[in-house]
This record gives sequence, C-alpha cells and structure tokens, in this order.
Amino acid sequence: MDLTFIVTTLGVIAVVLLIVLIWAVATYNGMVKLRNLVQEAWRQIDVELHRRHDLVPNLVETVRGYAGHEREVFEAVAQARAAAATRGAGPAQQAQSEQALSSALSRLFAVAEAYPELRASQSFADLQAELTNTEDRIAAGRRFYNANVRRLNTRIETFPPNVIARMFSFRRAEYFEANDPAVRAVPSVHFTAGETVASTEGHPPLGGPAAGGPEPYHRP
Repeated sequence: MDLTFIVTTLGVIAVVLLIVLIWAVATYNGMVKLRNLVQEAWRQIDVELHRRHDLVPNLVETVRGYAGHEREVFEAVAQARAAAATRGAGPAQQAQSEQALSSALSRLFAVAEAYPELRASQSFADLQAELTNTEDRIAAGRRFYNANVRRLNTRIETFPPNVIARMFSFRRAEYFEANDPAVRAVPSVHFTAGETVASTEGHPPLGGPAAGGPEPYHRP
C-alpha cells in the first residue's frame, strides 16, 4: 500500500477526530452554561418568592384588624403560605404551592373588599402594592427561567447533542408554571375608590402554558 495514501488517510482521520472532539467540548460547555443560567434564574425567582411569603403575614394581620371573625380565610392563607414556604420542592411542585397561595390570597382580598376603612388604609395599600410589584417580578423571572429551561431541554433532547447529554448525565429541567389550566387565570383584585375590580388580564400570578413531565430540577 502506498505510504502517501496511508499518511493521508491517517491525517484525514486525525482531522475528523479533532473536529468531533472540538464539537463535543463546545456542546458540553454550552450545556453547562445553559444549566447554570437555569439555576441562576431559579435563584432570582426564589428571592422574590421569599419576599412574597414574608408579605403574607403582614397582609393577614392588617385584614384581621378589621375582619377578625374571618378565621377560616386567615387559616387557609396561613396553611397555603406554610406549604409554599416549605423548601426542597422542585419548580413544578413549587408553582402548584404558589398557585394555591394565590387562590387563598384572592379570598383574603374578597374579604377586604367588604371593609371600606380597610381599603382606605395606607398600610393595606402599601402591602398590596408591594405584593403586586413582587408578583410582577416573579412573572418576569418566570419568563426568563422558562426560556432557559426550554433551550436546555431542547439541547438535551435533540440529536446529536443528546449523545453528550447522556454521556455526562444532563437532565431535563422543570418548568415553573401551573399544570392545571383552571388555575392559570386567578383574578387579581385591585381596589379603586369605592369599588373593586377583578381582572384576569395581564399575567396570572404563576400560570403559563402546561409543560410535560420532566424530571425534577432541584434548587441550588
């Protein structure tokens, strides 16, 4: 066999192997980057969820000062808040807990609607505004998080990147959204002078398009 042919063949094989190696390294690094983006986005959401949970007791106490007999509502909010504040849940389970808290809070605001003096209270207005701002930040964080989850999951599932994903045990991340369509449009209650407006327009507190059943993506 011609020595030149052998050398040429070996050279071609070496180049191909080098290209494959460069692709594998680039693909691996890209997945690591996406995984880190998902984790960082989740940490930002977690900060806002902490703030939301911290606001709830103050809201309850403010309403209790005017409607102390509504014990069932206060207990429902407290239970939902305790469940949502329990750490260790994945994003999908956390979203369900937060949605339950949103439902309990909607009942609390419905109670507050019956008390004009409470609606006129500056402390109540401030707490409501802070809760609204917090949920706006959660919604923005949710969109950013879910976009990165979608990118990561697409990379993990498509060929040939899925080969690298299997080799290095990359797993699908969970979306942070409600799975039940019935809870995606919990009314947000906004008080105006002398009336209450319930709206499902804009973003729901923690809703979104349903996702499949990815494996849990644990909190960092």
